[in-house]
Amino acid sequence: MSEFRRGTRIGIDVGKARVGVAKCDPDGMLATPIETVPRDEHAVARVREIAADYSTLEYVIGLPMNLRGEETPSTADARAFAEELARGDIPVRMVDERLSTVTAHSALRASGRNQKNSRSIVDQVAAVVILQQAIDTEKRSGTTPGFLISSESEPAS
Repeated sequence: MSEFRRGTRIGIDVGKARVGVAKCDPDGMLATPIETVPRDEHAVARVREIAADYSTLEYVIGLPMNLRGEETPSTADARAFAEELARGDIPVRMVDERLSTVTAHSALRASGRNQKNSRSIVDQVAAVVILQQAIDTEKRSGTTPGFLISSESEPAS
């Protein structure tokens, strides 16, 4: 196993209506779902409250790209959420999340849930997928996944 930065991470799947939130244990063994946060003017504050409960090392936010690796309208939305979150005290890292929601739906179907009765938790499961892939990548390669979002993106007054 390569060098792994010990610490709890918060995984985030940003959507138009909801934000899925997950966490991993400090040793990065397992990502688990925490909460689905409504996407409103309080979403960033709620995610920060959750992170404060876990002595968070960093946020890991999914960066939605299309299958060709190109940006989409959802990409800009996730970046904007990440930039707002980065104005706090915890570093924000963005990682490629292609197919995370598809993987989440597949996992839920495999557990006997249909798409309709999974709507309330699919974002949490997608956040788990994003976070687990990031911690597995770091453990396997010894390098931090994705890229950091600078807290200096704050607009000028």
